[in-house]
Amino acid sequence: MLVLLAIVTVALLGFTQSNTPSNLDISTSNGYKIGDVATDFKLKNVDGKMVSLSDYPNAKGYIVIFTCNTCPYAVASEARIVALDQEFKAKGFPVIAINPNNPEVQPDDTFKLMQAKAKNAGFTFPYLYDESQRIYAAYGATKTPHVYILKKNKNGTNTVEYIGAIDDNVRDASGVKERFAANAVNELLAGKDVSVTETKAIGCSVKQ
Repeated sequence: MLVLLAIVTVALLGFTQSNTPSNLDISTSNGYKIGDVATDFKLKNVDGKMVSLSDYPNAKGYIVIFTCNTCPYAVASEARIVALDQEFKAKGFPVIAINPNNPEVQPDDTFKLMQAKAKNAGFTFPYLYDESQRIYAAYGATKTPHVYILKKNKNGTNTVEYIGAIDDNVRDASGVKERFAANAVNELLAGKDVSVTETKAIGCSVKQ
């Protein structure tokens, strides 16, 4: 009887511990979901200055894109990222690009080479270095490129409204039929809910 009681007690303890909030938090802490509030950050830009979302007081939102120097998918997207910034920055949705890669794993993603990339590719937006790799982890970005569109609320917070790809053809800009990121921003500018809130980001894995 005592042995049976001990077995039941151990089983109950195991069940309770496996369902504690801390364990549940671990299983669900995979970055931001649609509707989450994204925290601000302060990262170094290629010009050496620190940049935060709060540096854009008149912004209506942000097009945050995790990208890098060398991934073929990121390189194929560079002109499209510049075009997004040119199309939406004046309307209140500037592009903020962030390089999440560890240069010790991917040597072509050093800060110095980021500076050269921004110049050669004609970047019109900040290209920030996530040196600690904390920001991409907080967002849950897994690919380069990986897009997060944020809407600024009246209280100053920023809500995640779209996560995924720039469009439906990362390999070939001429074959694009659906501009997911642009469509989402246009809907937000029109005061509408985003109709397609999530798509699959296709690109290279973030180098940790």
